[in-house]
Amino acid sequence: MSKVRLSLAAALAASPALAIAQDFEITDLGEIIVSGGFTPVEAQKYGRSVSVLTSEEIKERGITTVQNALRAIPGLMVNGSGDSFTQVRIRGGEANHTLILIDGIEASGGDSEYILSGLDTANIERIEVLRGPQSVFYGSNASAGVINIITKTGEIGTEYGGSAEYGTDGYRASARVSTRTERGGLSFSLAHDEDDGYDTSGDGGEEDGIRRTTLQLKGDYLVTDHFQLGFNVRTSEEHYDSDSTSWSATDPAGYVVDDPTQYADREERLAQFFAELDTLGGRLKHRLAFERTDYDSARNGGAATETKTEAAKYLLSFGLNGQPADDADHLLNAILEWEEDSSSSNPLYARRTNSIALEYRGSFANGLDLQLGVRRDNNSAFEDATSWNASASYTFAGSGIRLHGSAGTGIVNPSYFELFANSTFGTTTYLGNPNLKPEENRSFDIGVEVPFLQGRGLVDVTYFDETLTGEIENYVVNATTRSYRNQAGDSDRKGIELTASLDATENLDLRLSYTYLDATNPDGSVEIRRPEHELLLSATLQTFQGRGSVTADMRHIAGNWDSQFFGSYSTVELPNYTTVDLSAQYELNSNVVLTGRITNLFDEEYADVWGYAKRGRAAYVGIRASF
Repeated sequence: MSKVRLSLAAALAASPALAIAQDFEITDLGEIIVSGGFTPVEAQKYGRSVSVLTSEEIKERGITTVQNALRAIPGLMVNGSGDSFTQVRIRGGEANHTLILIDGIEASGGDSEYILSGLDTANIERIEVLRGPQSVFYGSNASAGVINIITKTGEIGTEYGGSAEYGTDGYRASARVSTRTERGGLSFSLAHDEDDGYDTSGDGGEEDGIRRTTLQLKGDYLVTDHFQLGFNVRTSEEHYDSDSTSWSATDPAGYVVDDPTQYADREERLAQFFAELDTLGGRLKHRLAFERTDYDSARNGGAATETKTEAAKYLLSFGLNGQPADDADHLLNAILEWEEDSSSSNPLYARRTNSIALEYRGSFANGLDLQLGVRRDNNSAFEDATSWNASASYTFAGSGIRLHGSAGTGIVNPSYFELFANSTFGTTTYLGNPNLKPEENRSFDIGVEVPFLQGRGLVDVTYFDETLTGEIENYVVNATTRSYRNQAGDSDRKGIELTASLDATENLDLRLSYTYLDATNPDGSVEIRRPEHELLLSATLQTFQGRGSVTADMRHIAGNWDSQFFGSYSTVELPNYTTVDLSAQYELNSNVVLTGRITNLFDEEYADVWGYAKRGRAAYVGIRASF
């Protein structure tokens, strides 16, 4: 929806790659996209399709979970079987084609798809969503796009604060503290959610709740004026309930069955350590980072599946025109990466990838900005892959109208099971195929950003066209055996993304987000769980002379299809639905804010997945403090 405006000091906190000497004058960089390349990119120069949801907008709209925050972003299809299993599809891509990062670190280890559930927004600075292939910068699983969840670091001085909320469906609490000088700082945060949930079967039975606790500690320090060290450690534990399904059901009401015995546990651990060095007066910069993600999950008290990803990355940034790399009109970034992942589900196998990538960025006097990139992945367990991208942004002098467009490719690696399976279920044996190729997504988009009413309003319209080639499918080898292969034919996805914002009056802000999507399989059939139409209308009214605000969000979904695992076992269109959420806040004083919200105001009965009910009306009150 909106883009975030960051000063150089704030950008330093969000991305240590912007480390500066202590005596460097702090200047305003304008809007930047931290995740837009190997180093941050000014938004006005960025040609790819991006949305940024800021912490202020998250607070105004009363959003408490990341999955609900993403429902405001055009081009994203957010749906799931209850709130404990939420998937995100970007521009109609598969859910595992979206790479989710936390502070630039992969949120899920191994070949696991990251499932959004109770991920809290309390200590999030902003969420950046990059649509279209991003494999040049982020490797596999970024073929449809990237979601980077950036947490708070704190500004110079000592800050602390927290929040608490209680409502009809549970409570949540958070706390944070940070201290920072010109040379670096530390920040610590805690968030705990106790969501009582609701019955996903829709039968009024046992509530399927979510309990999640997250701790995070990160810091950085400028050892000399040109050498910086830093770290980021995060851990989460989650327990959530679910229900069973009935293969003998004949309708949606009978498919999901209330079952208090079903539950799951997850543990997530992220760690990053980095060092940065400026040489040649800042013209040549070096960054070395080590990252690790552990992601463990277990169902009903059984043995956990443990997945792990480890990576080492060396980034070199060089200002080509004699300027410091952070300010260069012509910049070359080069990166070397080593990554290895593994899973306890296939303990004899691991996947290793060695990668090299180059990025060029150029800004020209006529208002044209270019970004070009190429990446080569050498894979140990399957075929190597090459990805590329190119984007351009052109701003017309005087009018502020900006054209932007991009093209490129992205890849998704085969899973462990698809590569190495040798398992029998009942009378059927599944065999892996080590000759699989990575799936490839080819894409282009073009759009225009138009300011109006003397800058009080902004409209951005983007057309996109994407083609998925070599999608991996299972097939029948013989009466007792199935295996995997790269599918013949292409899956096509095209559509339009529209965002608009308007400062209608001094006290009223209006926002609009709309996506039209046409997504089909190689045989021409419709892709499931990808709504044809998604519309969000949002309005924020400032009240009490700016001390308070009220926000209303209306979301409409139409043309969403899903496979029925009951009755006719066919793919059928789900009913259209419209939901309305309200939130309000009031500043009791300069440090303490009273909050309230109502979700699903009109108690709409709806579903994103056949048979799974969604939450009815719920109300909450809370308090937020910062010092």
